[in-house]
Amino acid sequence: MRYLMLAVALLGTAALGGCTGGVLDPKGPIAVAERQILFNSLGIMLAIVIPTILATLGVAWWFRASNTRARYMPEFTYSGRLEILVWSIPAMTVLLVGGVAWVGSHDLDPRKPLASSVKPVSVQVVSLDWKWLFIYPDLGIASVNHLAIPAGTPVSFELTSAGVMNSFFVPQLGSQIYTMSGMATRLHLQADHPEATRDYRRSSAATALPTCVSPSRRCRRSSSTNG
Repeated sequence: MRYLMLAVALLGTAALGGCTGGVLDPKGPIAVAERQILFNSLGIMLAIVIPTILATLGVAWWFRASNTRARYMPEFTYSGRLEILVWSIPAMTVLLVGGVAWVGSHDLDPRKPLASSVKPVSVQVVSLDWKWLFIYPDLGIASVNHLAIPAGTPVSFELTSAGVMNSFFVPQLGSQIYTMSGMATRLHLQADHPEATRDYRRSSAATALPTCVSPSRRCRRSSSTNG
């Protein structure tokens, strides 16, 4: 059994060795704020889950068969204090997590421009069949499956689809958003780090599209998905 557990641990370590941080390794202000919301929600839930687990173990230990000091009440039917406790804690948890999500969703509205002294780069994005078309209207150029963005500069995306609905997602920059035919959506992102990453989001119906470093400007490598 010991060798089996060791083998499972080694296989798990090897499998996770090829993974990257993704949303937990943000490279932009939006992703940093989204990670903070995730951590805040996790902390609120753990503040309830951990005491509940400890209380369950404590009750099971205290009311064990060999403990003669435990007070048994076979005729117990109802307690107003327990009723308030059982309902108030989950309600408070829902209110706290919902409040964090409410405030964060308004602060990180995809249509809300990022505050910066640098003029944002405009990019028009069109999802085609298994590929993406990136149009730079200010530069008069376009590219397919290739997006170059400068570090430290806000990027204003205008997204639509030429066919079926698709999903545009850069894990380390944040804010997944869908594209639909006949509709245009807005998305504002920013990359603060010029170093290249290879954090691709893959699924059976997704194609990872890497963006690379422009020879003339410092850019970062990220990804989008089409599926």
